[in-house]
Amino acid sequence: MTVETRVSDPRGAAKTSSRQEGPGGLWDSVKKTVVVIGSGILFLAAFSNSLTWHLQRFWGASGDFWQNLWTKLFVTFEGHDATLFYLGTMLLPTLAFWGSNGLLLLVDTTGKPSFIARYRIQVDKNSPVDPAKLSHAVRNVIFNQVFISMPMVVAVYYLMSLRGNPCGPELPTFHWALMELAMFSILEEIMFYYSHRLFHSPSLYKHFHKQHHEWTAPIGIVSIYAHPLEHVISNMLPVVLGPVILGSHLSTTSMWYCLAFISTTISHCGYHLPFLPSPEFHDFHHLKFNQCFGVFGVLDRLHGTDTKFRQTKQYERHTLLTSLTPLNESVPDTPKKGQ
Repeated sequence: MTVETRVSDPRGAAKTSSRQEGPGGLWDSVKKTVVVIGSGILFLAAFSNSLTWHLQRFWGASGDFWQNLWTKLFVTFEGHDATLFYLGTMLLPTLAFWGSNGLLLLVDTTGKPSFIARYRIQVDKNSPVDPAKLSHAVRNVIFNQVFISMPMVVAVYYLMSLRGNPCGPELPTFHWALMELAMFSILEEIMFYYSHRLFHSPSLYKHFHKQHHEWTAPIGIVSIYAHPLEHVISNMLPVVLGPVILGSHLSTTSMWYCLAFISTTISHCGYHLPFLPSPEFHDFHHLKFNQCFGVFGVLDRLHGTDTKFRQTKQYERHTLLTSLTPLNESVPDTPKKGQ
C-alpha cells in the first residue's frame, strides 16, 4: 500500500512525499532491529567471560583499592544513602559536563588554542560563537539541569530504592558492571532513536524540537539545550531508565551518567579531535535535520535514515582520528564546479 511520510525542512516546514511500504518498510526494519540487537545481547552473554578475561586480571589487581575506597565512603555517609546517591548522580555528572564544556567554550569564544580550532567540522561557523545566542543557551541548559534533571534523579532514587539499596556496601563485579554498561548503551540507542524521530514529526518539531535545531552548527553545551518536554523524554529517559530497570549500584549508575554527558558533549562539540569518538554523525544531523537520528547509527542503518549521510565527505571522515592532521584537510571537500 502507499503511505505518506512527512519530514521537516530546516525551517520546520513539512514536506510530503510518497513511498511504497514493502520489504524495506518500517515494520521490516523493526524486525531486523530485534534480530540484530537480540543477537548482540546473546553474543555479550555467551562471550563475556573470554572477552573480559584480561581486563578482569587488570581489574583484580586494583579491585581491593576501589572496594576499600567505596567502603570508607559508605561508612562516612552511613544512614544518609540519599545524600550519597545525589552526590554520585547529580554532582559528579554535572562536574563532568561543565568541566568538558568549559574547555570547549574557551575555544568557541576565543578561538584559542588555535591548534584545536583547526579541527572544527563546519569551518566557517562559530568563529567565534555568537555571545547572545550562547548566553541564551547557557540559561536554558542550567534551567534543564536544575528544574528537570535533578527532580528526575530524585524520582530515580526512590524507584531504585523499591528494589533494594542502590548504595550497598559491595561494589558490583567487573563483569557485571561491564555487562550493565553494554545494556545501558543498547537501551539508550533504542529509546533515543525512536523518541528523537518522534520529535521530528512536523507537529512536535514545530513546538518542541525546533529549539534544539536553532544550532545548525552545534557546540558542546547545546547537547542539553532543548525544550523541557524534549529534555525529559529524549535526553533523560534513555539514560536513566537502564539503571532503574537493572537496579544498578550507585557506582555503575554514576559512571554511566558521566559517560553519557561526555559522549553527548563530544557528539555536539563541533570539533573532530584526535583520539576521541567521531562527532561527524550527529553534526551532520544538525546540518541536514532528517538524517542520523540515533547514537551509534545501528538503527539509522536498519531504517535507512543514514543513506544521504553515507554519500557525503562527512561519512568518509566519520572515523577515529589517529593523527594530528585534521580530517577536513586529509579528506577535503569536493571542489564546486567552476572552482
